[in-house]
Amino acid sequence: MGAEEQKLTQSIRTHVEQLAGEIGERNIFRPQALQAAASYIERQWEQQGYAVERLAYEVSGVRCLNLEITRSGSARKHEILLIGAHYDTVPGSPGANDNASGVSALLEISRLFAGTEPALTVRFVAFVNEEPPFFTSRQQGSMVYAELARRRGDDIRLMASIETIGWYSDEPGSQSYPPLFNLFYPDHADFVGIISNFRSRAAMKRLAAAFRANSNFPVETAATFAFVPGVSWSDHRSFWRQGYRAVMITDTAFYRYRHYHAPTDKPDKLAYPELTQVTSGLYAAFSELARRGVD
Repeated sequence: MGAEEQKLTQSIRTHVEQLAGEIGERNIFRPQALQAAASYIERQWEQQGYAVERLAYEVSGVRCLNLEITRSGSARKHEILLIGAHYDTVPGSPGANDNASGVSALLEISRLFAGTEPALTVRFVAFVNEEPPFFTSRQQGSMVYAELARRRGDDIRLMASIETIGWYSDEPGSQSYPPLFNLFYPDHADFVGIISNFRSRAAMKRLAAAFRANSNFPVETAATFAFVPGVSWSDHRSFWRQGYRAVMITDTAFYRYRHYHAPTDKPDKLAYPELTQVTSGLYAAFSELARRGVD
C-alpha cells in the first residue's frame, strides 16, 4: 500500500470512527447526534474549501438538514453529476457500514474533486432521514431534495447513491442474493455492486466501465426491477420517482453483512483496505464521467 493509499485509508477510518464511534446512532429520535453528524460533515467540507448549502426542513419539531456542495463545471456546467450518501442511521444502530462507509467515501471523493476542473458540474449531497420510518415518505431527505431539484429544473444527468460499501470477503458462500440472481453472480462477497433500474441502465454501464478502466477492484452490475428486495432501498429511488437516471453503489448490505441495521454495526467490522480501493475507484470513475459527460 502506497503513502497516498495509506493516507486515504486513515482518513476513511477517521470519518467512520467519528460518525459511528464518537457520535453513534443518529436520527431525529436522537436530534443532538443527528446535528453532530451534520456539523461534522459540514466542517469537513468547509476545510476542503467548499461553501456548504444547508437545505433545512422540519420533521416533528426537529430541524433536519440536507447538506450540499458544488464543484462547478466548465464546458458543460449546466449538466450535473450528483453524488450522494445518507448520514442518518436506523434506530438502535451506530451505522458504521450503513452508512458511515458511504459518507466517508463521499467526503474523500469531494476532497479529491476539489483539485480538479470538471467539464460537468459535480454536486455532493449528504442526505438526512433515509432510514425508516421516513424511507419512501415525503419527509425522506432525498425525496425533499429530488422534488426541489425537479422544481428548479436541475439537469441531473446521473445521481449516484453511495450506500453501505464497507464489508467484503472472499470466502465461498459469503454472498447471497434474491431468487435466481445466484445463477449469474459470484457466491463470494469480494465485489462492489452498481444497481439501476432499466431506464438508468446505459448510465450505469458507463459508470461501471469507467470504474473498471481505473481500478482492479471487482465490480458487478445489475439493471432490474425496483420491486426486487433491496434494489430500491436507498436515496436513488427518490430520483427515479422524479424521472432522473440514478444508480446505487453498494456492497449489497443485508445480502452479505450480518450486522446490517444491528447494534453491532460498529467501526471495527469494516474492511478498510477494500473500502479504500472502492473509494479510490469511484473517484476515478466519477472524474472520467465529469470530464466526458453522461449522455
